[in-house]
Amino acid sequence: PKAEDNFAINQTDVITKGFDQLFGVIAIVGWIIGGFSLLVGGFGIANIMFVSVKERTRIIGIQKSLGAKNYFILLQFLFESVFLSLMGGIVGLIIVFILAFSVSQAFDMNLTLTQGNIFLGIFVSALIGFVSGLVPAWNASRLDPVEAMRSTF
Repeated sequence: PKAEDNFAINQTDVITKGFDQLFGVIAIVGWIIGGFSLLVGGFGIANIMFVSVKERTRIIGIQKSLGAKNYFILLQFLFESVFLSLMGGIVGLIIVFILAFSVSQAFDMNLTLTQGNIFLGIFVSALIGFVSGLVPAWNASRLDPVEAMRSTF
C-alpha cells in the first residue's frame, strides 16, 4: 500500500504523447511532399506558359503592332498562368474535400476542411501560378513586334 503508483492503466497521457509524435512526423513528411508537389507543379506551369508564348509569337507581334503595351501582354500571360494554377488548386481542394468526407463517413472521425486551409490553398495556388508565369510573361512582353510577326514557329 505504501508503494509509489508507477503504472498508467487509466492514464491516457502516454498514448496521447505517442500520437502527438506520430502526427508530428506525418505533418513534416506532408510538408516535404507538398513542397515537392508545388515545385513540380510550378515547373509544369512554367513549361506550359513558355510553349504558349512560343505558339502565340505571331499573335503577340500583331497585338504589339496594333498598339498593345508591354504591360498588357505581361498581364495577359500572367492572368493565364494564375488562372491555370487556380483551376488546379480548386480541383485539388475538391479532391481533398471528397476524401475527407469519405473518411469521416467510413470511420468514426470528424475530418473537416477549414476556411483557413481553403484560403491558404487558393492563395498558394495563385502565388505558384504568378511566380511560374512571370518569366514567360516577361519574355512575351519584351518581344519586338516586327521580329515576332516574322517568326516562322
